[in-house]
Amino acid sequence: MKDSSGETTISHKGIVQKSDNESVTVLITAESACKGCHAEGSCTLSGTEEKIIEVKGSFDVRNGDTVTVMMKQSTGFNALFLGYLLPLVIVITLLILLAIMKYSELASGLLAISSLLPYYLILYLLRKRINDKFIFSLKI
Repeated sequence: MKDSSGETTISHKGIVQKSDNESVTVLITAESACKGCHAEGSCTLSGTEEKIIEVKGSFDVRNGDTVTVMMKQSTGFNALFLGYLLPLVIVITLLILLAIMKYSELASGLLAISSLLPYYLILYLLRKRINDKFIFSLKI
């Protein structure tokens, strides 16, 4: 889907949980791609996950209203980069460097995995600054 500026957006339907003058809280139920499969009931891979999204701004909605939450696709790619790709690059790079420096496999593995602790701590400390870059909008 494209927004008014022509940029591709990611959109999900959700239900308004809370609304005030500053923001709207929306509950989104993310369903797996297995929804239509005949084996869905017996498969352990299928399932749903609920996410709560806070959309800043004042909107004319009430609790229980169905709305569409939208986000620019480029913002979604930034989230994937910070959450998955960059940590993977850090771990693999550190594994290679430690192997070159002749550390044991166990030490290399433990050090590489433990390198994620400061990374995610930094993300946590910068969460408000990062959160400001992820802008959601509502379509009523």
